Amino acid sequence: MPFLSVIIPVFNESRTIADIIEKVDAIPLEKELIVVDDGSTDETGAILRTRRAPNLKIIHHPTNRGKGAAILTGIANASGELVIIQDGDLEYDPSDYLKLIGEIQNGGADIVLGNRFYSGRKGGLIQVCGNGTLTGLFNALFGTNIRDCFTCYKLTKRSVIQKFGLKSRGFDIEIEFLAKAIRSGMKISEIPVSYTPRTYSEGKKIGFWNGIGVLLSVVKYRVF
Repeated sequence: MPFLSVIIPVFNESRTIADIIEKVDAIPLEKELIVVDDGSTDETGAILRTRRAPNLKIIHHPTNRGKGAAILTGIANASGELVIIQDGDLEYDPSDYLKLIGEIQNGGADIVLGNRFYSGRKGGLIQVCGNGTLTGLFNALFGTNIRDCFTCYKLTKRSVIQKFGLKSRGFDIEIEFLAKAIRSGMKISEIPVSYTPRTYSEGKKIGFWNGIGVLLSVVKYRVF
């Protein structure tokens, strides 16, 4: 059984997918990489079909089902003791895995979030304001003090994330995960991580209506 399962949901990431696989594979940990191609229409699928490695699992969705759906597929196929989500766009640096894992091993955390904003504002004004508004609403409704609810880097034990029975198929899976963690009494820690944000012209895929959907999910998971 590998120590770490790295779930990489991708959609139209032909420019970066090979690089992120290499960066993750270079981290000195016993791990498996689970790449879920969520119905890409560019060359992502073709690039993935050329990759072969004993610790690499590649799963193709025939159509685009949403980031949450890709993550759920990854969770269902994970076998590691720990699980982390890794975006395929090079915004996050896999070299941060070691300090995130250390917080679980030595800090007693059940879940570790990689906080992108400890060192100040990163990203465009719309992204920062949107993230801040939704995170503030989440904290107000759940009585928490999380600084970056929507970070890609969420590390926990596989037994924990599978117990939650996540169902969200879109970006709202971030809220469902945290809401269920809080209701389960999990200890959540945040650790600063490196972050190099993409612009919308470079392929940033979270738009206005995604944000509205996430906002409604914050309310839904607090009320129900």
